[in-house]
Order: sequence, then C-alpha cells, then structure tokens
Amino acid sequence: MASHTSGGRDTFDIGGELTVDRLGFGAMRVTGEDIIGRPDDEAAAKAVLRRAVDRGVDFVDTADSYGPGVSERLIREALGDPDDVVIASKAGLLRNREGEWLPHGDPDFLKNQVLCSLDRLGTDTIDLYQFHRPDPDTDFEASVHAFAEMKDAGQIAHVGLSNVTVEQLETAMEIVDVATVQNRYNVGHRDDEDVLRACEDHGVGFIPWGPMYAVQEGESAAVTEEVAGRRDATPQQVALAWLLDHSDVTLPIPGTSSVDHLESNLAAADLSLTDEDRAALDAVDPQ
Repeated sequence: MASHTSGGRDTFDIGGELTVDRLGFGAMRVTGEDIIGRPDDEAAAKAVLRRAVDRGVDFVDTADSYGPGVSERLIREALGDPDDVVIASKAGLLRNREGEWLPHGDPDFLKNQVLCSLDRLGTDTIDLYQFHRPDPDTDFEASVHAFAEMKDAGQIAHVGLSNVTVEQLETAMEIVDVATVQNRYNVGHRDDEDVLRACEDHGVGFIPWGPMYAVQEGESAAVTEEVAGRRDATPQQVALAWLLDHSDVTLPIPGTSSVDHLESNLAAADLSLTDEDRAALDAVDPQ
C-alpha cells in the first residue's frame, strides 16, 4: 500500500516515490471570478499559497486552464520551484469567452501545452501532469500516448488522469504508468466508487475534486452539518475528514482564496471520525 503514517503525518507516495501529505491544496480558486483572468488581489492570492506551504501542505494541484495560465503563474511567483512541494498540473481543456470547459485531447495540442506549463511554473520537469478530461473527438489512447512521450522526454515525472472510467484507467495503464486519477467524488456524490476501488487495487492515488459540494445541498449537507454540530467542527471539515477516512488512497485538494478558510480546511486532518459519525456519513444516499 502506498499510504502510510510518518511522524504522525498521514501520507501517500505518488507514483511510489513522491511522498506527500494526503490533504493538499487546490489552486483553482486563486484566479479571477469564474476561474477566468487574474484575481482582484494577486498579493492575497499569493499569500494563500505561501501560507498553505508554511502550514505543511506539500501537494498543490493546478491546471493550464485555470485562468487560463493564471494559477500556474501565481504558483511560480509565490513558491518558485520548491524541492519539497509536489506541483501537479493538467492539460486537455480549453476555455472560451463564456467560460465553458471544452475538452481538447489532440496530441500535438497537449505536447504544446506542457511547454506552456513548464514555462509558467518555471521548472524543467513537472512532478505530476494530468490529462484533464477525455476528448470525445480524439482517440483516448492517442492522447495518453502524448503524455507517455512527455514523460519519456523528461518534461513530466508522473502521469495522471482525470474524469475517467475504470476502463479508461486500465487502457491508459497499458500505455504508461498512471500515478493518480482525479474524478468528482464526495460524501454526496459517489458515482465513481468503482474508479476509487480500482485505484486502491492498483496503488493509484485518487484525487477527489469537488469535495465541498457535499455541504451545499441535499441529504449530505444535512448529515455533514449534524456530524459537525456534535463534533464542534464545520461541515466542510467533516466532508474532508470523511474523504480521508474513506480510503487510504484519497488525496483531497480543497481550494480557497481565503487564508482563514485554508486554516479551517487544514484542521480537517486532525478530525477523527467516530463509528457513529462514519455510519451516518456512509449511509448518505449519493446523488
């Protein structure tokens, strides 16, 4: 198993070699409104990134499409190219003026985007580069081969996938070593439980995006609030604690543009669920 406890820290070995704390930071929200353009206060955005690392976060996730390009640039300006922080980025989505997320898996495009990401991040090798979303208009294997070529060229150290099925994961694993999968997953949305279990079977890290959606509406919101009330915690902390408790391969990456929210999110790592808490959260009917 690639997950273990070291010095009181719950960690995971990405690709079997990059040891990170399992509670990371998602840098999508450090951009402008609707994840387009620069934030209103770049100094504040950089302060959140620096505070995350100061508090021990050593896994930061971003994408070329966040901004686009803004999140990667801010990470470089705030953190430089740190040896003790694993930076993960992604390619495979375009943005338009309406803010839509458009899959684009053309191999030549992907190989061009890694050059842009390398430049914006100010590094020679990206620790983890993820295929953001399969493109229905491009052969999936051709897209994955592009990432394999990036790895062979030394541009990226590890390959990840996002928004994939079990079948796509297994197809990709026949082409290149897959270190992580990033799919939507939270206590109220478990459509990809089979993908999570496949990741466990293969020792692949599972990065659940949208972890906070669980506290917004429906049964999961009510249950996380109930558990939070009896544990003197926030519903957000409960949602993150459940993800950490639910599987040894989960790597939640809650994002925020607020230092206060960052501090609150990180406290979830110290929240141990009771059997009563776990039973209540596990019993939520996923939507």
